[in-house]
Amino acid sequence: MRGGVAGGALVAILIGAVWTGQGLGYIKGSFMTGSRFWLAAGLLLLASGLAALVTAARRGGPSSGAS
Repeated sequence: MRGGVAGGALVAILIGAVWTGQGLGYIKGSFMTGSRFWLAAGLLLLASGLAALVTAARRGGPSSGAS
């Protein structure tokens, strides 16, 4: 299950980075470009994805003795 959490976290980080880039105006061509809402949403998703990834990594795997 940890692999699924890490995979989901990586997807959240990627989407959060894109939304942040659009909110900041770095990625053009969308209604999201330059919008503070998408900047905030992207930063929240990015932070959530990083937190989930760190949590999944700290739980360890079968080789570390954690279950």
